[in-house]
Amino acid sequence: MSRNDAAPGTVTAPPGRIRRLLSLLYVQCLIGVLAGAAAGWLWPSFGAELKPLGDGFIALVRMMIAPVIFCTVVHGIASMGNARAVGRVSLKALIYFEVLTTVAMVIGLVVVNVVQPGSGLHVDPSTLSAKGLPPEATESHESFAAFVLAMIPDTLISALTGHEILPVLVVSVLFGFGLNAAGQSGQGIIQGIEKLSKVLFTLIRWIMRLAPIGAFGSMAFTIGNYGLDTLRHLFLLVGSFWLTALFFVLVVLGTVMRINGLRLLPFLRYIKEELLIVLGTSSSEPVLPRMMAKLEHAGASKPVVGITLPAGYSFNLDGTAIYLTMGSVFLAQALGIDLSLTQQLSMLAVMLLTSKGAAGVTGSGFVALAATLSAVPHVPVTALALIFGIDRFMSEARALTSVVGNGVATLAVAKWEGQLDEERARAVLKGEIPYTSAPEAGHAPEPRTDLRPRTDLQPQTHPQPRAEPASGAEPEDAEEAGPKAAAGSDRDPVPTAG
Repeated sequence: MSRNDAAPGTVTAPPGRIRRLLSLLYVQCLIGVLAGAAAGWLWPSFGAELKPLGDGFIALVRMMIAPVIFCTVVHGIASMGNARAVGRVSLKALIYFEVLTTVAMVIGLVVVNVVQPGSGLHVDPSTLSAKGLPPEATESHESFAAFVLAMIPDTLISALTGHEILPVLVVSVLFGFGLNAAGQSGQGIIQGIEKLSKVLFTLIRWIMRLAPIGAFGSMAFTIGNYGLDTLRHLFLLVGSFWLTALFFVLVVLGTVMRINGLRLLPFLRYIKEELLIVLGTSSSEPVLPRMMAKLEHAGASKPVVGITLPAGYSFNLDGTAIYLTMGSVFLAQALGIDLSLTQQLSMLAVMLLTSKGAAGVTGSGFVALAATLSAVPHVPVTALALIFGIDRFMSEARALTSVVGNGVATLAVAKWEGQLDEERARAVLKGEIPYTSAPEAGHAPEPRTDLRPRTDLQPQTHPQPRAEPASGAEPEDAEEAGPKAAAGSDRDPVPTAG
């Protein structure tokens, strides 16, 4: 019997379509997350030993973040020819960050007071101990002045060799202004930085191919180490937090997108690979370089993306903002401490400071909560032991919310600055102009690098929307299917000369 003589009633999927689906980073990450969860559940000890896979992937991406931010911000500022515009963009971004962070905290405060997930636990504070908590949770925390001084690195080089985003931004902005002031003598350096940026994004694309392995290891560790039973004990808190984060994304961020003439759900589909990586690694940091590239591809100018998105990783952590209010009030409820409205509002004011600078890495929200409890006398820091075991599950929701929030913030600031090609943004979010992760392939025009406000905002010349493949591949699949169809083979896309 030939291979085409299938038994009656047998339905077989086209091999080509299966290969295309399996080649998509989104599908690979989904498989990694599900396989990791299964491995951690079936073999807990083995799953707990797989943590280095996730840690290694995050470390690879983290080593690229500082140079990527430096090159993007420096090139954007040095090329724009208008130093005042940087201050304008930064001011608008900071105002947006503060407003949305406050909204997130208020929503979390309302939900935790209505649901009251900690009521009825009746935990005796004297039975709690700080033993077993991470050292950062019990250390004394820096003042506001120390926080500001920490933004200034010891040297220009030390900012690029560390893992803090704020010092990198400070150095990048200063260096960009210096090149701008240098005039023609700095043009060679600007061109060199632009070429270096392309090399760095090529390395990022290679590293992102390891994302499914990192997601597999991190998810296996989470389930294997903490177990599914952990969720059952404090399900109400975890469930309330996830639903609150979902409400914030769909309603608040959805409204922001609608006000700016865009839709949220197509945007979520556009960044689905990044969201799966965040879900698997419980960290928003690994997707920062790729988010910058995707937002530029969606029509936001390079300077706005370079300033707004990295700054959002320190100043616009919406998921952490919700977690701080819900976590602190939950602990008070569990200990039987009745917080007045004035006390809760005073804690919220402190959280507006402690939530800043919490980098998008796993566990940073927990440390920010510890800093909040240390700064106010209402709830003892030792109460953190109650939620330490389930923090990992809430960390995923924090990271997902913050990634979406920073993406929406970048598009909003770009729109307000007249630096968003709205026609292109709609086409990209609809899947008509697919992101190929290879800007040099000629699928998209070079992003704008100046910050002069547009007066017409007429659509630029864009590539024509791709026709759907005969096999019925979805537009979202075009990231891999489009280039492969053009190349006439199933191999990885190869950049073509413009």
